[in-house]
Amino acid sequence: MPAIRPIPAVTFAAQPGRDLSSRIAPPYDVLDEAGKAALLKVDPQNIVAIDLPHLPAKTVGPDATYDAAGELYRQWLREGVMVRRKSPVLVAYQQTYTHAGRRFQRRGLIANVTIQPFGKSPDGKGGIHPHEQTFSGPKEDRMKLMRATKAQLSPIFGLHSDPSNRVHALLTKVIESRPADLAGTTSGDGVSHEGWVIETPAEQKPFLDHFAGADIFIADGHHRYTTALNYRGALAAAGPLAPDHPANFCLFVLVAMQDPGMIVLPTHRVLGSMAEFTLAKFTAAAAGKLKITPFAGKGSPNDLAALEAALPKAGPHAIGLFCPSNPAGPLAIATTVAVDPLAATHAKQSPAWRQLDVAIVQHLIVEGICQPTFCPQGAAVSWKFPHTLAEFERDTTTPGYQLGLLLQPTPLESVRLVSQAGELMPQKSTFFYPKLATGMIVNPLE
Repeated sequence: MPAIRPIPAVTFAAQPGRDLSSRIAPPYDVLDEAGKAALLKVDPQNIVAIDLPHLPAKTVGPDATYDAAGELYRQWLREGVMVRRKSPVLVAYQQTYTHAGRRFQRRGLIANVTIQPFGKSPDGKGGIHPHEQTFSGPKEDRMKLMRATKAQLSPIFGLHSDPSNRVHALLTKVIESRPADLAGTTSGDGVSHEGWVIETPAEQKPFLDHFAGADIFIADGHHRYTTALNYRGALAAAGPLAPDHPANFCLFVLVAMQDPGMIVLPTHRVLGSMAEFTLAKFTAAAAGKLKITPFAGKGSPNDLAALEAALPKAGPHAIGLFCPSNPAGPLAIATTVAVDPLAATHAKQSPAWRQLDVAIVQHLIVEGICQPTFCPQGAAVSWKFPHTLAEFERDTTTPGYQLGLLLQPTPLESVRLVSQAGELMPQKSTFFYPKLATGMIVNPLE
């Protein structure tokens, strides 16, 4: 375990002359009220009508909202808006997108994965590894929706290691053999999503063989996977489940860490609520822990882009600093004095965890420098987590915020090592781009 198996898939019915662009959506947790309304204005039968019955996302709503979502899903099945395929399938999945002026294609396999608790498998043949903490609100929200619909509406984003590129070659053979069976573009990000149905046992077998005993690392979807675990557990508590019971399996998109279209973007930090903060005081408090070097520029978008580009060659754990109030210049680069700066305070953590820039920010910079220097009497530093440079500039110049920390991406190898060590990263450690589409494939649980 974990083994994969074909999905008894539910899809939107084929409609001549149009694709699925108006029916698919981004994951529920990146949408707000305006985003949901925009999708439904284009097409009231967008999957978001079911997948996001309550707002804000990741909060728990009244039972009636989830019941209505379940009834709408069953209505679409009765009316033929969505249909269940005659035989279980795997799906070759391709996303085409642009980032930083470059065109990428990321390929993965949509499949059901045998559910097991997080961590190594008891039989030693592959495990399912998290890297983020989960919280009760999102899990309760997703559980109510799963019980109401008896379906998994959106896939978990899982990573696997494929150094020989065997799976990539299998996917490429399918993708290049014929036009896609499912296709659509998500609004907002302009990402193209295409799916090729793999239906015959002979075509499915090489994929099934490869993933038997493979480790799977969850990139996105920790709350949804935990919900699937809890859903199965609740059913099993009422009586033994047959091995082929649908609740024993969870919908995934499996992407190789080595895929040429697999990129991880940074999530930056902006710190606030720090009394009498100045960059000079911060530099003094950081003596012996950080080396801080001024960087030319006034904080314009071009200056921030140049600062970000300089980080990879700037030194150990290089982090860009943006302090708009600093009279000598708002930009600087901080590097760590010690090669292993968390060794003394976090000796029980693995070397891979201690080398995470996000861990160094949280435990060395925030807890070790900012909190004791600028937040007396137990007050807490406040955080923002921007993704883009535009968001970073806006958040750092927002009243009440004093310091922006421009981070480098967390390497995929770090995700693998920390996950296999059974450890969790600080929140917002990774930003996997682009997001998967919701609504291409639905996994029924009855």
